[in-house]
Amino acid sequence: MGTMIDIDGIDVYRAEPTGPLRGGLIVIEEIWGLVPHIRAVADRFAAEGYLVLAPELLHDLLGSANGQELMTARNDPDEAKRTAVQPALRELFTGMNDPAFAERTVAHLRALTDVLAAEPGVDGRIGVTGFCFGGTYAFALAAADDRIRAAVPFYGSAPAPADAARIACPVLALYGAHDERLMAALPEVREAFADQDLTVQVYPDAGHAFFNDTNPHAYRPDDAADAWRRATAFLGEHLPAH
Repeated sequence: MGTMIDIDGIDVYRAEPTGPLRGGLIVIEEIWGLVPHIRAVADRFAAEGYLVLAPELLHDLLGSANGQELMTARNDPDEAKRTAVQPALRELFTGMNDPAFAERTVAHLRALTDVLAAEPGVDGRIGVTGFCFGGTYAFALAAADDRIRAAVPFYGSAPAPADAARIACPVLALYGAHDERLMAALPEVREAFADQDLTVQVYPDAGHAFFNDTNPHAYRPDDAADAWRRATAFLGEHLPAH
């Protein structure tokens, strides 16, 4: 189990490696915040040998709302429950689209990168992964900070071509074929990364959030297991053990 610490004025879940240190890894939440699922993912990566930092970047936007409850209500078959959470979701999405929020978020992530870079034994082996909102910001951090050696965005929106061109590290992007918005943009993503090290894995029977085992409507256990194997192998290749 990890511990909560403060870095750059935000709450961060820190999970220590349970064996030899393989490097540092930033794990970025979905739009629901630093819920138990994300902390469990952080613990799984720590068990693989990574010193993991998982930040709470959405605290101010979520306010008093419980992210897990928002996710459950958004997917509830009861239309009244889905309707009741729409105001909170609109406020959340509006805040996320504010350029000032994006600037602050990347600055927080770079501060986490500073912390990992200073950790004994990390030796520059720093990666980033994230889910949905977190996948988008895994791309964004890789574009903003050349200390990132590997990026693994799960169903995240890729950056604009000019920002994509600044990504120097290898990228493994994991998508579900039924994630229509991301699939529509995928040809442009491939074009933007034409001269870079991009690997895309698309799961034909999956949609958005297929890795989230607390979301029964989206979770695809076989695809999630395969994505985990690919992600850990990719990080192991690009953040090699000494």
